[in-house]
Amino acid sequence: MSNCENCPTKEDCKTKEGCMIENNPYNFVKKIIGVMSGKGGVGKSTVSALIAEELNKKGYKVGVLDADITGPSIPRLLKVKDKKVQSNELGILPVATENGIKVMSLNLLMEEEEQPVIWRGPLIAGTVKQFWTDVFWGDLDYLVIDMPPGTGDVALTVMQSIPINGIVMVSVPQDLVSMIVAKAVNMVKTMNIKVIGVVENMSYIICPDCNKKIRIFGSENTEEFLSKLDLKLLGELPMCSDIANLSEKDKTIQNASLDETVSIIIERIMLSVNENK
Repeated sequence: MSNCENCPTKEDCKTKEGCMIENNPYNFVKKIIGVMSGKGGVGKSTVSALIAEELNKKGYKVGVLDADITGPSIPRLLKVKDKKVQSNELGILPVATENGIKVMSLNLLMEEEEQPVIWRGPLIAGTVKQFWTDVFWGDLDYLVIDMPPGTGDVALTVMQSIPINGIVMVSVPQDLVSMIVAKAVNMVKTMNIKVIGVVENMSYIICPDCNKKIRIFGSENTEEFLSKLDLKLLGELPMCSDIANLSEKDKTIQNASLDETVSIIIERIMLSVNENK
């Protein structure tokens, strides 16, 4: 897929009459992955950053669209918070990380990153759409969209305005959160978009003495949740300093086991988005 389901190439999408997906005509994005959750604070942006970094490590051209307008944390997680976007005749130019990931976030347009965004829903939704239509992403293998929590205006705009190949849900193993995530899952299914699966964050901690996994919330809730909604578990991420400190300067994951877990999650995501619908 390039710019919409019925346009196999960039040129087709630029010239096809009645194409429903508005886009920057200079862009050619092969696959688009949304990362979503029913509520904030579960690590959705962190998972988005991990997905982008792992895809980049595998040699793919990757971009990250930060659609969480009122809580944009992607610039910090990808260590570009001190950069600012530019523009030219092709559109708005995203900033690039040291390893070449393209990033677009509202915080990259703000004078101060702590400045609040006091906007109503339609303006926020319109801004997210512009991040798709007005940004020069160029040729990308994967665009990762860090979506806002919940099922409101912005999430709806993303699903209606951007040709998403599939959505990764982020949850934590608690009854209340799983119920809220279920609302997001059902929204995605209603919009006829594939739910790739669930990444369970904060799934366990590792005992520093015996190296045993300790599941604070238990595992029964997760199994029941996945079965009820017919979802795949893409992987479990622990509560650990490697993930918690990801936004700090020069901090990278130094845990071989965690690296392997993230790699498996990415392989499962890639397999899903490359399947024929």
